[in-house]
Amino acid sequence: MTTTDFVGAPLADLTGLASDADYALARQYAPILLLDENEPYAALAAGYTVYRGEAQSVSSKFRMVPDGACVIEYAVWYDWDIQHLYDLEHVWVHVGHDGAVTRVEASRHGSRRSMVRPDGSLPVRGGRPELYSEPGKHAHWADGAEMRAKSGVLIEAMCGAMAGEYGIHLSNRFSDRGLLSATALERRLARLKMKRDAFRPTWIFSRSSDDGDGMVLVPWPVLEGWIPKRVTAIAASLKGTIPHLAAVFLDCGDTLADEATEEKIGGSEVVVKADLIPGAGEVVHQLADSGYRLALVADGPRATFENILKTHGLWDLFEAHVISGDIGELKPSAKMFAAACDVLRLDEADRARTVMVGNNLERDILGANRFGLISIFLAWSKRRSHRHRLRRERPLLTISHIWKLPDLLERIELSLPMGDR
Repeated sequence: MTTTDFVGAPLADLTGLASDADYALARQYAPILLLDENEPYAALAAGYTVYRGEAQSVSSKFRMVPDGACVIEYAVWYDWDIQHLYDLEHVWVHVGHDGAVTRVEASRHGSRRSMVRPDGSLPVRGGRPELYSEPGKHAHWADGAEMRAKSGVLIEAMCGAMAGEYGIHLSNRFSDRGLLSATALERRLARLKMKRDAFRPTWIFSRSSDDGDGMVLVPWPVLEGWIPKRVTAIAASLKGTIPHLAAVFLDCGDTLADEATEEKIGGSEVVVKADLIPGAGEVVHQLADSGYRLALVADGPRATFENILKTHGLWDLFEAHVISGDIGELKPSAKMFAAACDVLRLDEADRARTVMVGNNLERDILGANRFGLISIFLAWSKRRSHRHRLRRERPLLTISHIWKLPDLLERIELSLPMGDR
């Protein structure tokens, strides 16, 4: 055996393990996992444990009771399930005193199932278990046709429209011990990666875990120590590999706050209170919770926006507050957008993946277009014209309601070419 090295977290040197009795046993009965032709994620490693008597599993919630001489537990690691980063599956192989496989069990969505073919036989080939791995999800079946018949529709949905739904799995044995965590940005980028990896299963299982160098086989404690380092390294790498928006700039009046409800100090332009437009508060919180970097880019006195946004609990969700009363110029002045970029430390290349959302074609959209941003016109209010006078006042994108923004931002990110970070 040779050392297998993975980015950011090497597995232990396997030299010498071939002489270990448990390793030899685990190698002899290692499961063959059959993979769909379009499967994007192969098993990387399996941590083995041999039980020769009744005992609590060291890597799962189940209790081990050997059916014969021993039961070999394989904790099989995939970096990705099509719906989340982190996937630890299990196969249990019971070996009789004569060396024959007496029973095969395997994980399926949190449960332990006996693996038996429709004809009642054990799924064993050449003395090793041979199991079908659910496309994208990696739950186990003894028969591919049975899997497709019973769960094919749901599996195809999870591999397609439901890909990336859970981001990073943070309810597991490692996160529960404080060994795994992830930022909001990392969770969003994980979702984007899996949505880009979405696929349609062929239901042809012509590949297996034996292909190439096969999955690395190590004692469970080695894999247990490696997994949290591995997940942390992958999550940290996403920012540099998955295209995403650098920032979201937002106007305030009739973009977040309803101008019709404004109450001003007499003889002043300072607004003391105003209602939010429907859905605005929830959307800003959703964007912040998804790890978007937010900047307020608004025309008016600073006190206006502090009064409105602090009252509604939104002010602190913005990383930058760029206000014309402070800058000394109104949009579409480039100084407004440049100031936001300066606070967020965005360079010129970042402009092409930064959006500006506003309700004013002459200020928000014209300024954004001139500055090289992705302009989004919010056509919720009729207070200002929806017709552009100049070519540069034409928005790149338009939405009718603020609650449509999160979905649009995701679609923009999924359309960014690979290489755009």
